[in-house]
Amino acid sequence: MAGDVLRAATAPNSKYSAEEWRLRQELAAVYRLIAHFRMTDLIFTHISVRLPGPEHHFLINPYGLFFDEITASNLVKIDLQGNAVEPTPYKVNPAGFVIHSAIHGARDDAHCVLHTHTKAGCAVAAQAGGLLPLNQISLEFYNNVAYHDYEGIALDLDEQKRLVKDLGNKPVLILRNHGLLTVGRTPQQAFLRMYYLDKACEIQLAAQAGGQLVVPSPAVCEHTERQFNDADRAVEEGQFKDVDGYDLAWTALLRLLDRIDPTYKN
Repeated sequence: MAGDVLRAATAPNSKYSAEEWRLRQELAAVYRLIAHFRMTDLIFTHISVRLPGPEHHFLINPYGLFFDEITASNLVKIDLQGNAVEPTPYKVNPAGFVIHSAIHGARDDAHCVLHTHTKAGCAVAAQAGGLLPLNQISLEFYNNVAYHDYEGIALDLDEQKRLVKDLGNKPVLILRNHGLLTVGRTPQQAFLRMYYLDKACEIQLAAQAGGQLVVPSPAVCEHTERQFNDADRAVEEGQFKDVDGYDLAWTALLRLLDRIDPTYKN
């Protein structure tokens, strides 16, 4: 249903296929949502989506624009070497290219890659224990978080192979002393993972400041993670599954954007 909201809009001209225009609108929506929920760092983080085709071209933000200025048509299309593949007046953040091209080149399922420098995310990234299983929200990520040690600003292509190795097949990467990163099959999935990953970090910091912590048992943690992530799991009498929740949340978020400023679609 969420995809249909954007699929109904048509590209402004024949320059883009219907599929690319839909992905441009979805990625622009994620940029606007990151801005709305105050997860930006001025112009210095990045979100990308890979386009269909064997070339592994992907879209990323125009370097220098605030996230609430990004639209479907001003996103920059680049290749895995960081070269623009169509005319654009904009540059690309070099650190964004290093991180995103590495993951897009290595993970076929990582269609969208989202990286942030939020206060809570950077704080948890500086903690030796990383993300702890302290609340229901964090349990979505139980045993699903990878870690990458800090090597400096991501401007070195040599770091790519270590970053990819550390990420492995996980949906979430905590860049130690740096920030958070999520991947998803869609922009919707990558955004919702980041929204709740950042919220889990905020809750962790608040809980740590409040006294002795209560941690659920490993069995409960594993059960809750399956409830979040295993839509095909068998359920017994008296148990339920919520397979539509995140799709409904995404559709609601698109309605929110349309109320605030629908120009992200342009």
